[in-house]
This record gives sequence, C-alpha cells and structure tokens, in this order.
Amino acid sequence: MEPIPGIEVRGLSIGGVETCIDLPRQKLCFDIGRCPREAVARPTVLFTHAHMDHMGGVAYHAATRALQRMAPPTYVVPRENAEALGELFAAWRRLDRSELAHTLVPLSPGEEQRLPNGWVARAFRSPHRVPCQGYALVSTRQKLRADLVGRTREEVRALALAGERVTEPHETVEVAFTGDTRVEVLEREPLVRAARLLILECTFVDQRVSVAECRDKGHVHLDELAERAELLRNEAVLLTHFSARYGPAEVRARIDERLPAELAARVTALVSELR
Repeated sequence: MEPIPGIEVRGLSIGGVETCIDLPRQKLCFDIGRCPREAVARPTVLFTHAHMDHMGGVAYHAATRALQRMAPPTYVVPRENAEALGELFAAWRRLDRSELAHTLVPLSPGEEQRLPNGWVARAFRSPHRVPCQGYALVSTRQKLRADLVGRTREEVRALALAGERVTEPHETVEVAFTGDTRVEVLEREPLVRAARLLILECTFVDQRVSVAECRDKGHVHLDELAERAELLRNEAVLLTHFSARYGPAEVRARIDERLPAELAARVTALVSELR
C-alpha cells in the first residue's frame, strides 16, 4: 500500500503475535517480528522495544543476510535494551557457531540516527508497559528564507550573487511510527502530530475489551482516537497491531462507525491474518 506518495508500506502487525513494518523504498523496517522473508533485504531495522513479537526474529535476520552474502545490518535499539541484546547475540554466536555480524546503535528519546537515504530517524518516548520508543523519519530540504518570501526573483538572485544565503533548512516529518503505546503519545509528542504519515497502533476496536482494560495492557483503543480526533491532522494514518480476534471487515466497519468521517477517510487499517 502507498498511504502517501513516495512512501510504500508493507509488512504485518498482529497484537501479541508479530509486528514488522516494512518501508521498502527507504530500505528499512520498524521492528522485525519473526522476520518475514521480505524483511531480510532491509539493511536497517529500527526497534521500538524488546517484546518477542517485535524483536524475536533479530538473530535470524542477521544470520540470513550473512547466508545470502548481504552486508551486515544495522540495528537501532532503545538504549535500555542494548546490553541485553548484545548478550543475546553472544549466546547465539556460541550456539550457531557463526559471526552474526551487525552494527548495534543504542538510541535514547531525543537522539537521532542518520539513515543512508539522507533522512534521520529521531527517537521519541512511547508510553508502554516496558521501555518503548517510536521513531520519526525526518527529511531536510533547503527552502527560501521566510523573510524573503514575496520578494521578486531578481531581488533574491541579487542577494545570492552578493554572497548572502537565501535559503534555510526546512524539516519535514515524513513518517512517525509509535510502536506499542498508550494514546498519550498523541498529546505528548509533536513529532507524532506533525508526521505526514502516522503509523499508530490500535489494538482494540470495540467493547469486548474496554478502554480501561486496553490502557492497563499499555495499548490504544479506537474509542480513544475518536475522542482525540482533532490531534490526528496527519495526511494519512495507518493503524496497526489489531488484536487477532478481529477480522479485516470488522476492523474497517468499526473505524467507519466510531471515527469522524473526515478522519476515517484518511485512515487505513493494516489488517494481517494469522500465519
């Protein structure tokens, strides 16, 4: 699917089972799940947290890339998880008798990692039951200085020829992925609200699991999004991580039923079947 021009999204996400969000044009994944076949080709994985359904396939990813003679991958992980993940790889090296070569990059909220395409991944805190962070993919382009907007082309050209800088960097939050989170991430994180494409978990969509129960599990309920519709001004919203109890038609029906029509029109559901 292509929720916004230039950003193709693949992957699968089932609450408690597996989450791997694949951005093939950007050559990266958010989380690895059980390592779907397509994810092996991605040299960069941005991990949100260490729950098994988000990180379980990491050693397989490294091993399979080595088997296929691909370059060692880069794993960006929350700083709290870096030491334990290193220990996990040390154990797998002893078991597998292979190098499992990779680069491990610990990151904290507010820090960023430059990506091969020139964008940066900027981490932000996602409130969950365990330490978790989302990532905003930020591009920077040069645009005409704000104070020169409205000036003629000749005037701007004359300033440039005189050695004056006539442009300034302008950041665009292309994508934000929250990972597992409570709904407060919408209120606390400007990067989430500013993203052109917001990829947001929404584990429960009806009263079979109440809002209170959902919050206790550290997740987002569809009713909470309906209450905060004014915060969801993104060009497109991709909802993920639905409970396996819901089928695709049921998820889409609840979105159309519970969200304001203008918001529902910008929302796509990534609904994956159990494999």
